[in-house]
Amino acid sequence: MYQVAHVNANTVNEATAALGTGKAMAIAGGTDLVPYLKGMFSPIIPDTVVNLKTISGLSGIKEEGSILKIGALTTLAEIAKDETVKSKYNAIAEAAKAVAAPELRNMGTIGGNICQSSRCTYYRNEYNDFPCLRKVQGGRCYALTGYHRKYHSVFGQIGQCFAACPSDVGVALVAMGASIETSSRTIKASDFFANNVAPNGEGINVLNANEIVKEIQVPTPAAGTKSAYRKFSFRKSIDFPVVSVAVVATISGGNVSNASIVLGGVYGIPRRATGAETAINNGALNTERATAAGDAATTGSQPLINNHYKLQIIKTLVRRTLLLLE
Repeated sequence: MYQVAHVNANTVNEATAALGTGKAMAIAGGTDLVPYLKGMFSPIIPDTVVNLKTISGLSGIKEEGSILKIGALTTLAEIAKDETVKSKYNAIAEAAKAVAAPELRNMGTIGGNICQSSRCTYYRNEYNDFPCLRKVQGGRCYALTGYHRKYHSVFGQIGQCFAACPSDVGVALVAMGASIETSSRTIKASDFFANNVAPNGEGINVLNANEIVKEIQVPTPAAGTKSAYRKFSFRKSIDFPVVSVAVVATISGGNVSNASIVLGGVYGIPRRATGAETAINNGALNTERATAAGDAATTGSQPLINNHYKLQIIKTLVRRTLLLLE
């Protein structure tokens, strides 16, 4: 049995210092890291787990000026039921509510949701039975010719990896123009996500090994802005997104402007559907134009042999999510 030290960090500086020594990993809610460690998915075995929950000031939801601020340790359940988030930043509330089951939302944090690891079957196979290229330099993507129906890209690979970004909340944050404040910098949500392969780490974001998320900052939407989030998954109550859509748009007189449409579960990072935005902007919000936007959302797709069906789900989900804004 591996010996792993457990460190309670009292400050952000203590946490980053501990993460910068040896092979250390951060833990908050633990809903992703604990299964990761138990399954021994990776050849990287931490010698230290750094507990972030003991750091004060990293949770809570507040509006300051024209910015919504959500602490990284705020649970998904708290975000989903917060009246301010639901009224002005609805896509974020709906994305938080869409994550897993109530028990996991009570534990899982927004910081953890945007930092969780890949859901690829081969990456998460127990005891590192498949040394994929995310984990081993010179490895290969087993999903390319193997099982890739659910959690893999239909828009090509990043760094030869076809795994799709699993975050629900991340898709909504990108659509709403959010920023991520870390222990050392502020990153636009649209620049935060990555599809890392060895030797650059296994994560789905650009964080350095000794860097943690402190806060999510979301600009207050303009008057008349509406937003929504929907996802398709096989097990409705607990599953990760096969396809997800976040839509933010200004509605005035029944017409759409400034639409932001972001797809999840279909690419290595949340994917901006610029074709869909063009199709729906500067005109009426109706079924015909929402359908055209859904069709345009698949522009540039490169599905694998067994996940072509996701393209139809993208079209349908974009149309349905847009019509929620009527």
